[in-house]
Amino acid sequence: MSQFDYTTAFTRTVGWVTGDELAKLREARIAIAGLGGVGGSHLLTLTRLGVGNFNLAEFDRFELHNFNRQAGAFLHTIGQPKIDVVADMARAVNPELGLRLFPDGVSLENLDQFLDGVDVYVDGIDYFAFDIRRAVFAACRERGIPAITAAPLGMGAALLVFMPTGMSFDDYFQLAGQSESEQALRFLVGLGPALLHGSYLVDASRMRLGHRAGPSTPMACELCAGIAATEALKLLLGRGPIRAAPRGLHFDAYSGRLAKTWRPCGNRNPIQRLLLSAVRRRLSQSATAPN
Repeated sequence: MSQFDYTTAFTRTVGWVTGDELAKLREARIAIAGLGGVGGSHLLTLTRLGVGNFNLAEFDRFELHNFNRQAGAFLHTIGQPKIDVVADMARAVNPELGLRLFPDGVSLENLDQFLDGVDVYVDGIDYFAFDIRRAVFAACRERGIPAITAAPLGMGAALLVFMPTGMSFDDYFQLAGQSESEQALRFLVGLGPALLHGSYLVDASRMRLGHRAGPSTPMACELCAGIAATEALKLLLGRGPIRAAPRGLHFDAYSGRLAKTWRPCGNRNPIQRLLLSAVRRRLSQSATAPN
């Protein structure tokens, strides 16, 4: 096996970044909570970018229904811890990675350790884990850590970046005090208010938010990883425009459309409230429609 050399391994990135900037990426530390749908792709993309250190949290194991989208999901990894499999995949790219692993997932008890020394947080937590997601974003804000979420919607990706001095996650999504089904709805519409993906959903009955289920595609996860890694690069190197919440970005590969979204007041925005009502009604109708 060839001896690993960091500079040689990532030399083809130089040109889009300088040699000094590549050195900064090597020293940077990114936290990723959740290594399933998008989290594994985030880790591998950022590793290939040259980021040298990660704090990783994930408690789940691979199952057969993960195969359509999750990095690390193979026949030989069924039943294996996702964190071990994906960490090994990243180490196969860069064996010098500095990894801090949290195999029980991120929690209120280990949140301080999980965010220790972190420059940027990239969200990969399970869609329906609203309480811990809110806690992580709030902790990032308290510690001055930029937090990125890239949502796989249909065959596209919607990006939101929460800066420590900008609009907060809670102010944008307005999840506090809501039922789980209402939180799921508000999170969905808040992530992609342009709704570019809604026009080609062929079976709305598969969008079962009340049952913690919904359709997904591998293209969306890979697009999320590319977009989130680009934002992480800009944040780590201090260059390039950042569209911070309540501004966002939504690219849909199926329709070939790009939307630069802006929702002042987040889900309290009058336009957003109309969207929430419309989506709520559509999901209710699909849930009660005969098969």
